[in-house]
Amino acid sequence: MCSIVYVDAIGGLLDGPRAQGAFLLRSILTPPWSIAIKDEAPLTLVAMVRGDAWIVSDETAAVRVDSGDVAIIRGTGPYTVADDPATKPQAIIHPGQRCTTPDGQELFETTQLGVRTWGNSLDGPTMLLTGTYTMQGAVSQRLLNALPPLLVVPRKSWESPLIPLLAAEIVKDAPGQEAVLDRLLDLLLIATLREWFAQPGAKAPAWYKAHGDPVVGRALQLLHNNPAQPWTVASLAAKAGVSRAALARRFTALVGEPPMSYLTEWRLALAADLLREPGATVGAVAHRVGYGSSFALSTAFKRRRGVSPRQHRTATQV
Repeated sequence: MCSIVYVDAIGGLLDGPRAQGAFLLRSILTPPWSIAIKDEAPLTLVAMVRGDAWIVSDETAAVRVDSGDVAIIRGTGPYTVADDPATKPQAIIHPGQRCTTPDGQELFETTQLGVRTWGNSLDGPTMLLTGTYTMQGAVSQRLLNALPPLLVVPRKSWESPLIPLLAAEIVKDAPGQEAVLDRLLDLLLIATLREWFAQPGAKAPAWYKAHGDPVVGRALQLLHNNPAQPWTVASLAAKAGVSRAALARRFTALVGEPPMSYLTEWRLALAADLLREPGATVGAVAHRVGYGSSFALSTAFKRRRGVSPRQHRTATQV
C-alpha cells in the first residue's frame, strides 16, 4: 500500500509537537501578579478569556493583551506575563513546567485550583489559557523562522469560538481529554496564524503567499502531498498546467528558490521529523520522502544538515 505524507504550510508547524502532546493550563489571577516564563519552549500560545495582561521580553517592547486576544510567543528566550510591566515576578516557570517562587521554593502544587487550573484566586478578574508546544519538529522551522518573537491577534479583528470552547474543555477530566485538548489547541493556533498572516502588516513569507497563486499554489500542494513522487520540473509543470520554463520562472519569483531546491528541503525536513518516530528506519523514511535508498537520503541529509540521519535521531531522543 502506498503511504502518502500530507503536511501543508501551517499544518507542518504542528506535526512534531502534536505527536508528543502539548502542555495546557488555565490561570485565574487577582492583581498584582507576575509570572516569569523560563521554560525554553519553542512556541507558546496565550489566549485571554477575561481581563488583560502584559507580555514583556528582552526582544520586544511590552505588549498588552486584552480579553479575546491571542498572543503567540516564538523562541526559547525568557519572558514575563503580568498584570503590569512593573510588577515583579512572584512565580517562575522552568523547563518541564516546574513552577517555583523566585527564591526556588516549589509552588505549583500549593497554587492549584482544580483540573489544569492554577492561580491565586478562583474568582480573580483575569483568566488566561496557556498552550505550550514543548518540542519543535524540523518541518516547522520554515514557518517558525517567518514569525516574529511575539505576535498578537486582537479580538476586534476576528471572532473565534475556539477560545471559549478551549476554556470549557480544559477543566474536564474525561477519557481521551488530552487528545481533545491537543486538537483544540492545534485549531486555535492554526486559526490565529492564518488570521495574522492575512493582516496587511504581517509580512507573510513569500512561500506562504505563493499558496494563493493558481499555478505555484498548485505546484506547492503537489509537492507537499506527494513528496515521494519522482518529481521533475517538467512533470510538475504538466500537473500545474503550464510550461516548464513558465513554472520555473514563476515558482522562483514567488517562493524565492527553484522548485527542485524547495522539494529537497521539504523532503529533508519531513525526513527529520519521521526519523523521530519509534521504530523508524533510515531506509523506510527514505522511501516515504522520495529517496531511492538509505544511502541516498544519508548523503543528502548530511550534506545539508551536517549530521547523518542516525546522528540526528540520536540527538533528538536525548
